[in-house]
Amino acid sequence: MHYRLRVEVEYFIALCEWPLPELQGFPKEKYPLLRSCYEGFSEAAALRIKEIEKTTNHDVKAVEYFIKEEFDKLELGAFKEFIHFGLTSQDINNTATPLLLKEFLEQAFYPKLNSTIALLERQAANWHDVPMLARTHGQPASPTRLGKEMDVFVQRLRGQLHLLQAVPHRAKFGGATGNFNAHAVAYPEIDWVAFANKFVGALGLERSHPTTQIEHYDHLAAQLDGLKRINTIWLDYARDVWQYISLEYFKQKIRPNEVGSSAMPHKVNPIDFENAEGNLGMANALFEHLSAKLPISRLQRDLTDSTVLRNLGVPLAHTWLAFHSLEKGINKLELNRAAIDGDLDNNWAVVAEAIQTILRKEGYPNPYEALKALTRKNEKITKTSLDEFVDSLAVNAEVKSKLKAITPFSYTGR
Repeated sequence: MHYRLRVEVEYFIALCEWPLPELQGFPKEKYPLLRSCYEGFSEAAALRIKEIEKTTNHDVKAVEYFIKEEFDKLELGAFKEFIHFGLTSQDINNTATPLLLKEFLEQAFYPKLNSTIALLERQAANWHDVPMLARTHGQPASPTRLGKEMDVFVQRLRGQLHLLQAVPHRAKFGGATGNFNAHAVAYPEIDWVAFANKFVGALGLERSHPTTQIEHYDHLAAQLDGLKRINTIWLDYARDVWQYISLEYFKQKIRPNEVGSSAMPHKVNPIDFENAEGNLGMANALFEHLSAKLPISRLQRDLTDSTVLRNLGVPLAHTWLAFHSLEKGINKLELNRAAIDGDLDNNWAVVAEAIQTILRKEGYPNPYEALKALTRKNEKITKTSLDEFVDSLAVNAEVKSKLKAITPFSYTGR
């Protein structure tokens, strides 16, 4: 309602400024009073609009009638028929909605997202030099560094945020079927396309042209898909951290009186990451439906977009809740270096890749097969067994020394 009022009032002011001949006598000093209709929007105003809607059974018409009441109060009744002049409801809705989304994203959502990403960036920096066993297909693999693994998520999030911010916020503004039919018949001499482009641009949006009765929503769908991709990255992160907690790589800070389980006193459950995962899943299910449904409308318009678009705030709210849970969870994480180091020390087989690669470089025959035979025995690979294997190789002492220097803690690449 707030944004519909804003679009209606600013449209009226734009008609005065164009100017339409019949509005040249409008007192411009009254503009601030008109703008106060939305700048000072209150619950009482919202309730009055809903009261009017009980009669109109039409939400946008109720907004129009509310503004006309305000005009009467301001003794501006002579000009009130130029409120909503030549427009259809979707000129208002399809301008108000992208405007409210744009301002929410820029003023609240992006700052919140960036602050949450910044927590990961600090972790990536703090854990830059922490070697960690990697797992591919759930199996021990070439070691990595914990900070680098966090930075993977940072770079993915930053990349998708950049793509999302590049998508323009588009509005539809062009009359009942997008052709300014009513405007043109009343004022055939006016370039209404130029007027609408200027008006929509002044609101900070881009105007879609040509359109049917409604915005085609292609850019909105791209934004929703972008939000979904960002959420998917956070889902991936939440599940990885959940797994690291399960492996005891992380402990979780808790308050003394907190309870992890109602039955098992020892438990500290990773509830923040699980809550985030649940909310991100809810959000993505709705983002997916919105982005798939909104661009499709029968002929010049059907009403299915209206009922769906009313739920735009719901997936954003679930995403917002997820960010709060992620922040809480991230701030609780404490590194358990003993568990990380213990896992590395328990998996000396992962340096087999390093040994066979150096042997390839030295021209040693069939090094991959030799390491495969060693590491697939039903015996645990240890530093001792690897050293014995290296001693058995027909290579010079310098190469043997280099091979023996490789450990799961140092074999972490770049």
